[in-house]
Amino acid sequence: MEIRLRDKYNNEVRTALNEKFQYKNVMEIPKLEKITINMGLGEAKDNSKILDSAVKEIALISGQRPVVTKARKSIANFKVRQGMPVGAKVTLRGDKMYAFADKLFNLSLPRVRDFKGVSKNSFDGRGNYSMGIREQLIFPEIVYDDVETIKGMNIVFTTTAKTDEEAKALLEMLGMPFEK
Repeated sequence: MEIRLRDKYNNEVRTALNEKFQYKNVMEIPKLEKITINMGLGEAKDNSKILDSAVKEIALISGQRPVVTKARKSIANFKVRQGMPVGAKVTLRGDKMYAFADKLFNLSLPRVRDFKGVSKNSFDGRGNYSMGIREQLIFPEIVYDDVETIKGMNIVFTTTAKTDEEAKALLEMLGMPFEK
């Protein structure tokens, strides 16, 4: 199976990053380490079917079965007990990571209504980028008629870059559509 984004990284992006930042060692060149997709489901405490549908949808989107996350401690105001399922997450690495990123940049994000690009301000200071998606319907695998509730998700791109500037250059060269 050919992974376009991985080939683009190996053939074009690495050399462009090396020319731009003048690294002394090829191991210093930043790369995408992992992509984490997280869906918080506070309403899952009342309705377990929501959790099941979220797990199924994340598995469809990512190509990998997610882990159900549980509450670490009880919070009385939210009626949450320790150990209750409160979300689902999946960590993608390797070929699945590159395939998901390619699909996100080229298919899913352009389907967002009034899309002008993703924010440039969502870097954490250590070269990682976080973004939120309001609805799972932008992914082509999701069948609109099967969706019971619209759920959002957080997507975190973890890179080996030391600074936000290097991480932004990496993601931009990979095809992340940043706002102008």
